[in-house]
Amino acid sequence: MNIYLFVYLGSLVLAMMMTPVVIRIARRLDIVDVPGARHMHTHPVSHVGGASIFLSMMALSITVLWFSNLAITTDQPMLGQLRFLLLAAGFMFMAGLIDDVKTNGLRARVKFTAQIASAILVCAVGIRIKSVVITDSITLNFGWFSWPLTLFWIVGITNAVNLSDGLDGLAGGICAIACGAVAVFAASTGNLAVVVLMLALLGSVTGFLYFNFNPAKIFMGDCGSMFLGFTIASSSVLCFSKSSALVGLALPVAALGVPIFDTFFSMLRRFLERRSIFSADRSHFHHRLIDLGFTQSQAVIAIYGVTLLNAGLGMFMIVTPKIYVLIVFFCILVLLLLIFHIVGSVRLEQIKAAMQKRYKIIHREHEERKSFEEAALYFRRAATFDQWWQAVSTAAGKMEFWTVDLPLVNRDGTSRALNWHFNGHDPDPGPEGLIQVYVPVRDRRSGSSLHLKIELYKNGSLESAGRRVALFTRLIDEHDINNLRLERQNSEHFGVDRAPLYS
Repeated sequence: MNIYLFVYLGSLVLAMMMTPVVIRIARRLDIVDVPGARHMHTHPVSHVGGASIFLSMMALSITVLWFSNLAITTDQPMLGQLRFLLLAAGFMFMAGLIDDVKTNGLRARVKFTAQIASAILVCAVGIRIKSVVITDSITLNFGWFSWPLTLFWIVGITNAVNLSDGLDGLAGGICAIACGAVAVFAASTGNLAVVVLMLALLGSVTGFLYFNFNPAKIFMGDCGSMFLGFTIASSSVLCFSKSSALVGLALPVAALGVPIFDTFFSMLRRFLERRSIFSADRSHFHHRLIDLGFTQSQAVIAIYGVTLLNAGLGMFMIVTPKIYVLIVFFCILVLLLLIFHIVGSVRLEQIKAAMQKRYKIIHREHEERKSFEEAALYFRRAATFDQWWQAVSTAAGKMEFWTVDLPLVNRDGTSRALNWHFNGHDPDPGPEGLIQVYVPVRDRRSGSSLHLKIELYKNGSLESAGRRVALFTRLIDEHDINNLRLERQNSEHFGVDRAPLYS
């Protein structure tokens, strides 16, 4: 038992000694996080605190696992897997550090690629979710599917922890609780190497939290959050792979339930809002608590409480008969969903309405695209100005325009105008239901610009109107009047009637 206490206290002391050094170095090199619209802090703060977590954890875990009596009694194949796990975690730390130090950071796809590469390395040495024991008589064997399942697990948890780093001390506290939960499960299965790894990580995070809790003197940054998420996820798989018990996966999900649910609902929200799932926003679980009137410290402590409750309930799964593990796990998930609903992070009726709206928009876009492609056929056949104007009128009808006017100047200097008006049975939408747009069209004779005046239905959506205008102007741009002469000459080969240009 003394060696485990040594690992925890040693990493804690190392982290507390190294973090002030990292703060001074970061400030001297101007590696600080400047406040912005999405940030809660009001002054520049160093954001490479993950370096102290990484170094203190690595120092203690490597020393104990490979240079102590524990190394003699530990399963040698597992030590080999741990070596590659730590190597992959180190690569994850370096990717996060580059993102923190680089002025504009790394692109999301680059970080995602680094996460995939690190997870593949872990999978390649046998750390995979190969099977799950549900009951004594029911076992799910995943076969080749263990690769994508494990990759999804590791990368998913890595990003969940990364996204939870939004308030002082939040990600660190959640990860500390998760480390303790995984360490308890590892101890219950006799997986002493994982116990050492988790205690070393727990101690380093605890020491770092002294400087990271509100008001934070330093942030862990991506180098810390990505390293923590990756290490916890990979270690949980390593521990699980030795027992295949369902609780090996259910317990980490319970302990990391807040960031996992928060990430899922954030991605769902962005998808329904037709934004990139990697885009930033200010609608995370901790932001909701702040909007409800919580201070930063109160919000963090509240999330700590939820995490401890879930992890505590998850501990029951270790001593619960296998058949009841699913019931306990289901209750934990329902509790989390209820908490998110109370806070306002998820509303089932809002999700349903957003999904219906997204379907209508997609259907609308499809119809508008279909109208554009049909109208393009008329423009391609236009060999004369009169045929071009007919194509314009046809496109206007298909794209739900109200009027189209084109003022012209005849050769004798007199003026006239071509007009198209919707002749359907819809009532006059009135000025508030219409949008006016002027589209320049170059005059082939003088080189000056004519202007198409367009009035189109708003149809309750400025986005739809703007999209229809964009498609229409694309047709005008791709089928310039100046090309009509060449088209008219070519049309003789296809038997197209020639019509006079405007005169």
